[in-house]
Amino acid sequence: MQRRRISLPLNPLRSFAVASRHKTFTAAARELGVSQVAISRQISILEDYLNVSLFERGVRSAKLTEAGRAFGLEIAALFDDLERATQRMISHETEGTVNLRVHPTVAHHWLMPKLMDFRHRHTDIRIRFDTTVEPLDFRGTHLDVALQLGKGDWRDTRSRKLWDEEVDVVCSQSYLDSIGGLHAPEEVSKGELLHSRYRRRAWEFWANAVEVDLDVNSGTDFETSLLTYSAAQQGFGLAIGQLGLLDDVIAAGRLVRPLEMRIPTGAAFYVIWPTTASVSLKTKRFIDWLLDQVGQPREFFKSGAPGRD
Repeated sequence: MQRRRISLPLNPLRSFAVASRHKTFTAAARELGVSQVAISRQISILEDYLNVSLFERGVRSAKLTEAGRAFGLEIAALFDDLERATQRMISHETEGTVNLRVHPTVAHHWLMPKLMDFRHRHTDIRIRFDTTVEPLDFRGTHLDVALQLGKGDWRDTRSRKLWDEEVDVVCSQSYLDSIGGLHAPEEVSKGELLHSRYRRRAWEFWANAVEVDLDVNSGTDFETSLLTYSAAQQGFGLAIGQLGLLDDVIAAGRLVRPLEMRIPTGAAFYVIWPTTASVSLKTKRFIDWLLDQVGQPREFFKSGAPGRD
């Protein structure tokens, strides 16, 4: 008869394995990046599951029981083996892949139109996009590199500036005609303002920079800049456009800049990579290729095709 398999409480087991190796909840919490209370809670769940006391808890400390010490010796090595096997699988699957963090708007308007050139140059390298919109932190991720907007001050990283961010009012030609044109910044108030959730203060910044009084809370909100720029192209209203990203769209006439005012924001787009791990050859090739696209000196391969010198 086939033996019935039990459903293992993997998170509590992992917490206990780490705690038994360190012999303290505090050190285990530090390694796993959680609170000491969370470690204690996970171990309590495991003790209830096993109906065995694994730690004796005092007022300010916890001590392994004999049963806990023996069980910890058994499972700690198993989790080490599991981590090594997982890491081998990740390394195999990503051997020819660059894992890139990039915002969807940057990927759509700037990177994707250029990326076929990289594929033609490096047929053995794939780019895997991570378009999560959250503060950049390479710790605890499989990211190799990122293309982000900021000030160049990300923790435990190196970075190279690609271009400074400049903004201007953009819209479709048909919308511009419908409102009788724009000839001065103060005339913007007669148009519909389009806002992006992640750049919600863009109109406020622009109004302060050009010194006009504008109701920055009016208009239509969109979840992303990608949707905002699409709405502007389709004639929904006026948007604050990031010029480096929208150069191709503007050159093709899908958006126009009625005021022709380039306003620097003080931020810039950077390529960023972690200093906590060695940079792989494939990532070096991609970083140098990005720098090539904006006419910046390369970081790794000083002449010829990146990685093909």
